[in-house]
Order: sequence, then C-alpha cells, then structure tokens
Amino acid sequence: TTHQEVHNMSVYGDITPRTAGKAMPGFLMRALPYLVLEKYLDLKPLPSNSTKVAIFRRYEALEKATTPLVEGVTPVGKNMTYTDVQCTLQQYGDYVTLTDQIAGLHKAGIEVILISSGAVASGRSEVKTNKKLDSVDQRQLFSAVGQAKLINRYYELFREHGIAVGQVLTTKENFGTRRHYLNQKNCMSVMLENKVIPIVNENDTISVSELMFTDNDELSGLIASMMNAQALIILSNIDGIYNGVPSDPSASVIREIDRGKDLSNYIQTSKSSFGRGGMLTKTNIARKVADEGITVIIANGKRDDILTNLINYPDTTLCTRFLPSEQPVSSIKKWIAHSEGFAKGEIHINEQATQVLTSDKAVSILPIGITRVEGEFEKDDIVRIIDNQGNAIGVGKVNCTSRQVIEALGKHGKKAVVHYDYLYLE
Repeated sequence: TTHQEVHNMSVYGDITPRTAGKAMPGFLMRALPYLVLEKYLDLKPLPSNSTKVAIFRRYEALEKATTPLVEGVTPVGKNMTYTDVQCTLQQYGDYVTLTDQIAGLHKAGIEVILISSGAVASGRSEVKTNKKLDSVDQRQLFSAVGQAKLINRYYELFREHGIAVGQVLTTKENFGTRRHYLNQKNCMSVMLENKVIPIVNENDTISVSELMFTDNDELSGLIASMMNAQALIILSNIDGIYNGVPSDPSASVIREIDRGKDLSNYIQTSKSSFGRGGMLTKTNIARKVADEGITVIIANGKRDDILTNLINYPDTTLCTRFLPSEQPVSSIKKWIAHSEGFAKGEIHINEQATQVLTSDKAVSILPIGITRVEGEFEKDDIVRIIDNQGNAIGVGKVNCTSRQVIEALGKHGKKAVVHYDYLYLE
C-alpha cells in the first residue's frame, strides 16, 4: 500500500485540514496515520495538506476519539422491542458498536426504532456565532445544523450493513391530540413494514421550554407505548438501580422490581452530564411503562454487546428489570396515560367516588361524585382527576365540556363525565 493509495482510501468522505477535527472527533490530519496506520501499515504520516485520509473504524485508535454527539438512542422492536439507549455517546467507536448491534437485531427480524437526541450538541461544534445568542436562538440554530449532521452519521453507519434509515422529527405537542398521535404511529409502522429503521428526534428547532420533553426517557416511554412495544431498554452509564450508592463496593444492582416496590431510598436525583434527566426520571417512566404491560430494562450502555447479551443471555446479563403488568392496557389508555402534560383542567371528586375508583371495580366518573371543576375544557379534552385529599390520581378524556359538567354537578341519572375506557388511574 503506497501513500497515494492510502490518500485515496476515504471511507468517510473528503476531510480538509479545516474540518478534520469536526468531521472525525479528536483526530487531526497529521495525527491520524500515527494512531491508526503506523501499527498496521508501517507508514509515515500523510502530508499535512492531504484532503483525504483512510479511516479504519474497527481499529482501536478510533475509540480514543472524544466529542459528545448523542445523548440517547432508542431501539424499539416487535418480538422484543428495544427502546431508549440513554447513554451519552462520547466516542465515535460508541456509534459503531451500537449500530452494529442494532443492525444484528434488525437482520434477526426485530423491528427497531432509534430515538436519538444530541442535535444541539452536534450543531454547536459546527457553528461559530458572530454575536451572543439567547438560549432559544442557540437551541434553534444548533439543532437545525446538528440534525443534519446526526442523521448523516447514522445513515453512513447503517448503509454499511445495507439497512435504510429515515428521520422522524417530533414535538411534545404531537402527542397532545389523538389524531396527531395516530399519524405518528402510522408513519413509523409504514417504515417498519418496509424494513426502514426510524430515527426519532425531538424537533428542537421549534420546541420551546414549556413544551419540551423532560428528556429522552419521556420520549422513549411515549414511543414504546405508542408502538405497543414488548420491551423498553434504557441504557445508562451504570448497570441499573443499586440498593445503595453505585460507587459503594458493598452496593449491588437490584435485578428485578415488582409493581409497588418502594425505591425512594435508592434513587439519586443527579442528572447525566449532557442530558436533562437522571435516574429518578428513568424510574418514573419505567414504572408507568411497566404498568402498561411493557418490560422495562435499565442497563449499562458502555458494556460490550449489551443489547445482544440482553437478548441472548437475559438471566446472566447485569441489569435492572421492571416486571410488566399482566393486565392488558388498550391503545387509547396508553395514550391517555402519557397525556397528563396536556390536561386542560381538573375534576375533583368526593370521598365515595375516590374509594370506588381506587377499588378493583371498573367504574366511570359520574356527576354525582364530582365536587368541583377547575379550568375550561371542551369535549374530548384531557383532564386531571383529583381525589378528596387534593392528590392527583389519574387522567381521563372527558365526554362533555366544563360548563356541562358544572351544570350536572351532584345530580343523579346523568351520563358519565369520564368513561372507564378513557380513564387512566396512577
């Protein structure tokens, strides 16, 4: 192999001295041959004015690259659904390892959806602003640039496996109405039917702080629920939920968590370096999704072959598993369960209604059990259900307007304000 041949062996594309550090994180034109080629090809460095370099993705030197690019990736499958890899991919090698595993799952017949954040961080490394921007302007600018960079990286990596990918940009508002919710579900279903891996991003270019997802955990929970996933895997930077401080040698990972288990003594409230959420958010989402009949797993995304090991060796692979409810939950109730953030008002109920609702009986909310209404809402809006102690106990889709509810307060023989089929109790 001559210098000229190496010069022409660009796997990743043209890289100029000006953009080399951005296109390949952590590499400079002159340093790359020393790191990668010297050991294997016994070559001297390429000239500093070279416009192309050879990139060997499998070689160990690539694992030294360090630029934060992605905060979360979510695979969702059909037979086993993998949702939300919530580990920060700080190295280029992390992308390769993860996409290799997902490609293997895809070829094994498992339908996969990736949920990926990191557009803002990715775009920030590409753009130098002429003046100081406020937080909203920065987020919109960097995410607009970063989304293109991010999807291109995934496109190139999956193309090596002969797998097509497509980008789906979404916002929290898209989950606020049933029509938009079903449109998103149909889009991803069509992609999966045609062997295309959907890569879902929050559309940070138009999302504002009041309507942003808490983090990728919330988004992944919504997607897993919407797509009727069988499992949600959250890859973090630790092996799961510990029965103590993770750094304490005496602490160990809790392998299984049943419904109702108190975890308040084990959960730390600290957030990840680049994400907006922490283990508390992951746990809350895990509980809700598990209650909908979906297995939830929290594992370490930095461990080798973690996704494939969770499938092939589920009993021996270290992780925390939230056991799913055995009672099936309808599609409409899954949507309602994640719609609390879109509630237009509140319905307060008396003690008798609270007792009946929290029993094992399947009951609806009638005007006779309602004490007051807060907020203005229309028919089919989402409302919060508040018990006689002032605690939020669920959400539901109303059959009438707030004015009609007020007119029927305390009366017998009136139709249900929230029917059981459209009521989700926490």
